[in-house]
Amino acid sequence: MTSSPSPLRPSREEAEDAIRVLLRWAGEDPSREGLLDTPARVARSYEEFFEGYEISPEDLLKRTFSEVEDYDEIVLLRDIRFESHCEHHMVPIIGRAHVAYLPRKRVVGISKLARVVDAYARRFQIQERLTSQIANTIDSVLEPYGTAVILEAGHQCMTTRGVHRPGVSMVTSRMLGVFRDNSDTRRELMAMLNRPNIGELSA
Repeated sequence: MTSSPSPLRPSREEAEDAIRVLLRWAGEDPSREGLLDTPARVARSYEEFFEGYEISPEDLLKRTFSEVEDYDEIVLLRDIRFESHCEHHMVPIIGRAHVAYLPRKRVVGISKLARVVDAYARRFQIQERLTSQIANTIDSVLEPYGTAVILEAGHQCMTTRGVHRPGVSMVTSRMLGVFRDNSDTRRELMAMLNRPNIGELSA
């Protein structure tokens, strides 16, 4: 996060004070030895957890390559592990993203696709919006024939609190262009993912 906060962003000191308040609210004593450095540690953790607010996903995709020898098949990056946080309970969402696009003329470095996932995941999120943001950005910047994003994730707001249902995963998808309009292309993608049971998903 930026070292000089915006007028709307509290200072680092204010953030650490807020953590001390939460510790007291939970029934703890922030002044005891084991907790003395906790506010600073939590603040540093938040800088990492939510660094996506400082990243422009569009900028990550600006450098593309045209020397692809007329490659015109699906590009798929599967099993991208991501970590996010539920905006309703501020607890982790941990899952895997599968990102595909059908190039029109240009391709992008595959690491950039993973970085786009991280740029949006490292913010407070709901999975449905995260799925759409990733797909819409790739589709808008690269202008491929189609873009597909599928997320599978576990939500600790459901597994460690509330209904306490461990082992449950949520699946969301966003299909654009040929992946939405052409069932054969969508089936080809699902075969590559070896996930025929979600072959008809579209968001």
